[in-house]
Amino acid sequence: MDVVRRNINELGGNIEIESELGRGSAIIIRLPLTLAILDGQIISVGDEIYIVPLISIIESLQVHPDSINLVAGRGEAFKLRDEYLPIVRLHEVFGIEGYRAQDLKDGLLVVVEGDGRRCGILVDDLIGQQQVVIKSLEANYGRVEGVSGATILGDGSVALILDIPGIMRLTNQSPELQLVKRTA
Repeated sequence: MDVVRRNINELGGNIEIESELGRGSAIIIRLPLTLAILDGQIISVGDEIYIVPLISIIESLQVHPDSINLVAGRGEAFKLRDEYLPIVRLHEVFGIEGYRAQDLKDGLLVVVEGDGRRCGILVDDLIGQQQVVIKSLEANYGRVEGVSGATILGDGSVALILDIPGIMRLTNQSPELQLVKRTA
């Protein structure tokens, strides 16, 4: 029972055992509401690992340089099936050093949608898909815009789970990139 109690405590929950002579025992397990499982795409930017919720991903692609346009004072956009989508460089949003994809052709674009907007997030690599347990960061670290939580991967490393609408809000605050709300 000690192993069970320890694992439940690590998840932020607790376990109680109530016994009544001649009637039996009741085991009550309480887990926090913030505990959830998410299907995610594991990505890398530099040495950092992130999880993008699969529900937000439309597709992933390697962008051709001919499909890139510079929008004066507003950043980069790429053409995807007759629609221009802004490019979000995740290393700029989170201040990541050591990223490989300095040139767009060296990275991959993960096309995502959130709050009715679409954009392409530039990443170094797609590592794989995995179900992860979401753990809230707010209790210990406060709200971090663009991050919905964290998870512990199979190798023991911690990966932040991206909040796609939050990243879009962050980029809308930046004068060099404004996302346009989709009307269709």
